[in-house]
Amino acid sequence: MKKILYTADSRGHADHGWLDAHHSFSFGNYYDPERIHFGMLRVLNDDIVQGGMGFGMHPHDNMEIITIPLTGALEHKDSTGGHGVIKQYDVQVMSAGTGLYHSEFNHSKTDLVNLLQIWVFPKEKGIKPRYDQKTFLPSERENKLQTIVAPDSTDALTVHQDTWFSLGKFEAGKTTDYTINKKGNGVYLFVIEGSVTAGEQLLNKRDALGIYDTDAISITSTTDAEFLLIEVPMN
Repeated sequence: MKKILYTADSRGHADHGWLDAHHSFSFGNYYDPERIHFGMLRVLNDDIVQGGMGFGMHPHDNMEIITIPLTGALEHKDSTGGHGVIKQYDVQVMSAGTGLYHSEFNHSKTDLVNLLQIWVFPKEKGIKPRYDQKTFLPSERENKLQTIVAPDSTDALTVHQDTWFSLGKFEAGKTTDYTINKKGNGVYLFVIEGSVTAGEQLLNKRDALGIYDTDAISITSTTDAEFLLIEVPMN
């Protein structure tokens, strides 16, 4: 098993007033040659957007984009005709493919929205752009893992990559084992709240651990904790 530790306080940070952003990997004006990507995981931004503010129409291509609101609601529009409000417990996927434009704004004029936006390199370039979103009940992740993104699934959202996203909410002292779905993949463990141990490493809120060259990992909650697992190809 090989591991890479990414502590919360080592992330890139940009405060634009209307947007308070933390970047797990190089993004925008934040650049660290040691933090370009973890396998096919290219971006993990932890954004807080002020009421009524957001990102105007801007382009993307050849990227799988996953958005997870942690609190609040985000309004989305894109050039494929996709339009909706993504709330807490919703997940959105967007395959940029050959190219599209989209905008994202805080749906509330007064309340903050905190979201995770994640980019994964696609399995192949030039696919037709698409958009989808789904609600995942939090009761389905109590002391167990809930798969929210998978390559081919009727229960989870699908993307054009051999990647699996899972959310877990565990009471203190609980342990869960995660088995790699595809040989050669690695797992990026991102702690949303609380603290956990994995691979003998203690992780606190917003810390992360990249794990690869293993078939399985064991995660124990040292406090009540919520976390996200992102399994991606390493090559």
